Amino acid sequence: MKKFILIISIILSLVLLSSCAKKDEVKPDGNNKPTPPEPKTEVLTIKDYYSYAENTKYVYEGEGNEYASYTVFIDYKSGNRVQLRSNNGGTEMVKVLENKDGELRSILSRGESYYRENLIQAPSNDSDILLKEPLEIGTSWTLADGRKRSISNLKVDVTTPLGNYQTLEVTTESKDSKIQDYYAPNIGLVKSLFTSDGYEVSSTLIKLETNVPLVQTVRLYYPNANVDKLYFVNKQLTFRTNDITKLIFENAFKELPKGDVAKVLGPNVKIKSLYLNKDERAYIDFSKELLSEMNAGAGYESLILQSITNTIGAYYGVDMVYLTVEGNPYTSGHIEMKKGEFFKVNLSNAVELK
Repeated sequence: MKKFILIISIILSLVLLSSCAKKDEVKPDGNNKPTPPEPKTEVLTIKDYYSYAENTKYVYEGEGNEYASYTVFIDYKSGNRVQLRSNNGGTEMVKVLENKDGELRSILSRGESYYRENLIQAPSNDSDILLKEPLEIGTSWTLADGRKRSISNLKVDVTTPLGNYQTLEVTTESKDSKIQDYYAPNIGLVKSLFTSDGYEVSSTLIKLETNVPLVQTVRLYYPNANVDKLYFVNKQLTFRTNDITKLIFENAFKELPKGDVAKVLGPNVKIKSLYLNKDERAYIDFSKELLSEMNAGAGYESLILQSITNTIGAYYGVDMVYLTVEGNPYTSGHIEMKKGEFFKVNLSNAVELK
C-alpha cells in the first residue's frame, strides 16, 4: 500500500514539473521569461463615431465648388437620435440621424429649412445608411438609389487644420463617381471627397466650436395704434440645442424694442403650440390670456393679430397663419374667426423701426 502511494506521488510531481517547464521553457534567444500576452485590438462601434455634442458648431472648408463649404449645428438631441442643421451659404438643410441595430441612418431629410422645428420624432422620409457594423473592411451595403457603400479602410491618416486623425474610410460608388467619407473617433465626419472623371470636390473640418448657440435673424412686427401702422425690427434670436422654438418667440414678443410701439402679448400669455403643417401653413395656439390681457379696441386688436401673423408667417416662409386660443378659432368682441379660417400675412402697412 505504501509503495502504491509513493508511485502516485511521483507521477503527480512529474506532471507538475512538466507543466511548469511548458510555462517557463527556454526560448531560442535564451530568454526564459514568460511570453507576454498579445495586445488586444480595440474594436470600435458606431457610437464611437456618432459624437454630436450639444451646442457645437462644425465648420467645413470646401474646395472645388462654391457650396462645398458649410457649417453644422445640433438642433436637437434625444436618445439615439440627433437633428443636424447644415448651411452652405445657399440653403439650409435639416437631417435626423438614428443609431439603431448596428446602423447609422439618415431617417429624415428636409431642404430649405430656414425655420427651427423639432423633427426628431417626425415620420421618416429617408433611409440612407451612413455606417454599418461590424466596422470592418469589406462590410458593404446597397443604397436605395443603387449605389454601393462599403467600409474600405480602418486606418487612414487625415490631416486637417484642426488636427491629424486616424480615420475610418467609407466609400460610396456609382457608375461615374465616387465619394469617400472619413470619420474620426469622438469627432465624427472630418472630411468628404467627391471624384468624377478627374474632377474633385472636398469638404474638410477646420473648426469645432463648443458652447455655441444657433443665431437666427428674425423679423418681429409690433403695433402702433396711434398711426395705425406696423413696425418691424430684425432681431437676433439665439437657440441652444433642445431649446423650444415657441418659448423663444413667446419671450421675444414680450421684449419691446425702443421706439413708439406697443406690446403684442400680455405678461402671462403662453404660446401652447407652434409648427408648420403639411398644408404649408403655420399654426399657432395661445393660452386664454391672449384675450383676457389684450385690453384693446378693434383697431389695436387688429394690429396685434397682424403683428403675430406677419412675424410667424415670415419666419416659416408662408402667407397664411392659423391662430387659435386654447385650440379654438380666435373669437373676441370684435373679431370672430371660423374653424379653418386663416389670418393672411400683409406687409404693405409695415415700416422698419429706426
